Amino acid sequence: MLPAFQWPVRVYYEDTDAGGVVFYANYLKYMERSRTEWLRHLGFEQERLMREQGVIFAVRSARVDYLRPAALDDALTITARVADQRRASLHIHHEVWRGMESEAPELLCRGEVKIACLDARQFTPRPIPDTIAAIMNAGDPQ
Repeated sequence: MLPAFQWPVRVYYEDTDAGGVVFYANYLKYMERSRTEWLRHLGFEQERLMREQGVIFAVRSARVDYLRPAALDDALTITARVADQRRASLHIHHEVWRGMESEAPELLCRGEVKIACLDARQFTPRPIPDTIAAIMNAGDPQ
């Protein structure tokens, strides 16, 4: 299993709800950012993928488990790891951690997001291009 990609996020006032904790839908935004940055780390900017490869990655389904709340100014780490890769889809496992660098990190949230590879013009499923799949399997472009 490949190691998880990690992306730091700071909780801002705009991320919180009336109770002072991160609004539940914002965890999905954090997960989206970590997937986007993971692809960028692998050398695949989404706009370039659409323009040069003719593919887009779209969320097909998402499941999220909220375990503990995050609050204003928390330093979070969002992870993204491929749990399963099929011909035209990816199953990404995400975790949201507080205090990842501390002795007692806290798992706040975890999610499973299924991503479909689509033809950028027709929005129909298509296989993940071999060059992209190979780098995703290797985990790092270097």
